Amino acid sequence: MSLRLPRQPWRGRIGALLGILLMALSLRAAVSAVPPLLGTMGPELGFDSVSTGVLAMLAPLVFAGAGLATPRLIRSHGLERVLVAAVLLAVAGQVGRALVGGVWPFLGLSAVTMAGYGMGNVVLPPLVKKYFPDRLGPVTAGYVTLLAVGTAMSPQLAVPLAEAANWRVSIAVWSLASAAVLLPWGAQLAADRRRAAADHPTAHRAGHAAPGYGARAAEAPLNPWRHPVAWGLAIFLAGNSAQTYVYFTWLPPYLAGQGLDAGAAGSALAFFAILGLPVSLVVPLVVPRMRHPIIAIALFAACWSVGHTGLYLSPTAGTWWWVAFSGLGQGTFATALLMMNLRSRTTHGSGVLSGFSQGLGYAGAGVAPLLFGVVHDATGGWGASFAMLGVCLIVMMVGAVMINGPRRIEDPAPERARVPVA
Repeated sequence: MSLRLPRQPWRGRIGALLGILLMALSLRAAVSAVPPLLGTMGPELGFDSVSTGVLAMLAPLVFAGAGLATPRLIRSHGLERVLVAAVLLAVAGQVGRALVGGVWPFLGLSAVTMAGYGMGNVVLPPLVKKYFPDRLGPVTAGYVTLLAVGTAMSPQLAVPLAEAANWRVSIAVWSLASAAVLLPWGAQLAADRRRAAADHPTAHRAGHAAPGYGARAAEAPLNPWRHPVAWGLAIFLAGNSAQTYVYFTWLPPYLAGQGLDAGAAGSALAFFAILGLPVSLVVPLVVPRMRHPIIAIALFAACWSVGHTGLYLSPTAGTWWWVAFSGLGQGTFATALLMMNLRSRTTHGSGVLSGFSQGLGYAGAGVAPLLFGVVHDATGGWGASFAMLGVCLIVMMVGAVMINGPRRIEDPAPERARVPVA
């Protein structure tokens, strides 16, 4: 793809920057706003243990499906059109589920919402690659940080909003944040169209996209299923996300069951989520400068390991230290998002890598909270469940080794490279 960078670093790209940041802010808000309201809305809609379990697994599983399907949509329709479709799906799902009166329609419309956000997960890295190839670190730091802000902010505001109005308003209000994404992108695409018309009037009159921010490149097909970089990033993301989803699902009930006050157990989860902010800001600024990113990944893995071990051996003594170590371990997620661009050369490659790694990664992570609880019930203790987190760490590090080298998704896979040319 031909990309003409302005002399002034941000000129002509402000709409894209605001659109990326707003999309990141809204991506997790509608997901994390629902659990705090289950005590209020659950009896009204008819939630039981089965439907609550379905709700817990819905986001990662729908994210996985959207991750695998979205690269094909991007190739057919372009990044910006897929982004608009993602926002419209998310808004429709959020408004619709705030109006229904039964649990299964609520879950169905939640799936629509998650499909929109799952598509948004995939398009963000290639959008950064397309509009900010010269500012990958700062823009990634900004959007990953706002992703963490949205994750932590919505559960904090969910109950106060429900008390001020009702739970339906508390859920629907986040659709406004999603809809706001369309405003800066509309301005950006209009500017792209004007630029294309001015620079390539003949192509514009003929209806063809001209090179520039809004252009779609004709890229050669990539097969991530046969490339070690794609598999490495998928494995890395699966191991990382499995640990994170287990914490978001099980940390409060586990600590409460060990004797910690229920309020303190909930605060521990909030503390864990908040610690994602500083590492999300720092990682994209530091890791691109490292020749061997696995050094940073190993440091974050050590933080995860200390947190897991401490919470198992001494859950009520030093709790905040153990949660702090695990919270800092979340730097592995920021690293995974960054690698989608560092391990690709083109916007198309970034989109393929983003979709494949998030599709398989979230599919693997989606079952981790369920297995964590099933193993506990089967063994009568928590040792085997925490050992499962250790396995997730090993899986994550295997993926880290696979993505540590300089190979990109566009490079031939090693086995293909050895095939002689007739």
